[in-house]
Amino acid sequence: MGAVSYLNTKPLLYGIERSGIRKDIELIIDYPARIAGMLLKDEIDMGLVPVAIIPQMKEAYINGDYCIGSNGNVASVCLFSETPIERVEKVLLDYQSRTSVQLARILLKEYWQVTPELIDAGKDFRDHIKGTTAGVVIGDRALEQRKQSPYIYDLAEAWKGLTGLPFVFAAWISNKKMDAGFIRDFDEANRQGILHIDDVVAENPYPLFPLHDYFTQHLSYTLDMQKRKGLERFIGYLTVSASPLQFA
Repeated sequence: MGAVSYLNTKPLLYGIERSGIRKDIELIIDYPARIAGMLLKDEIDMGLVPVAIIPQMKEAYINGDYCIGSNGNVASVCLFSETPIERVEKVLLDYQSRTSVQLARILLKEYWQVTPELIDAGKDFRDHIKGTTAGVVIGDRALEQRKQSPYIYDLAEAWKGLTGLPFVFAAWISNKKMDAGFIRDFDEANRQGILHIDDVVAENPYPLFPLHDYFTQHLSYTLDMQKRKGLERFIGYLTVSASPLQFA
């Protein structure tokens, strides 16, 4: 099983690490695009992965009732710039991302209605966010970038403006149907983590952004009906003939 290494996964992982199912899981932690690649190559059975990989999978099952989502301003997935978006000429796309990069492409065209040059970025790309060159930055590095860039365009907030729906960045996706009993126990482990936000904050001191606000006001972990609708809308943008999503 794979999971993302960012702060936004800490509440879910807190519950999993303290649950009885932990002994049944080999847990691999890395950045989103790498975990996604492992699932596509069948190197893991299930992962908390970017939802943009769903159209690339032969079989994709979305497991349980928890995800990494937002019902508005997510704070950690943004387009950063030194100039207003209508003056941006180039956008550097975060190499650690799949879903956020696809979301940015959609929003630039459909919401902001601008057509900058889009460039797949390397590891040091944040140094080049200057002048008329903007950048899509995700995760903990986005929380850092908030201190540096004067213009911040939150992608989840823009998606809500475009569609009226919340956005799902990552979900527990498997490449095969998982045992129903395991998923029930796994879901309960996720739930317990969400119930202990104060403990998660205490375990992860972070001076750049108030984590309690981040976990409770910017992020939304329950994969409810509105988020499922938002997810279906997003997958529809990615595929001309999107088949119905399989929620397990």
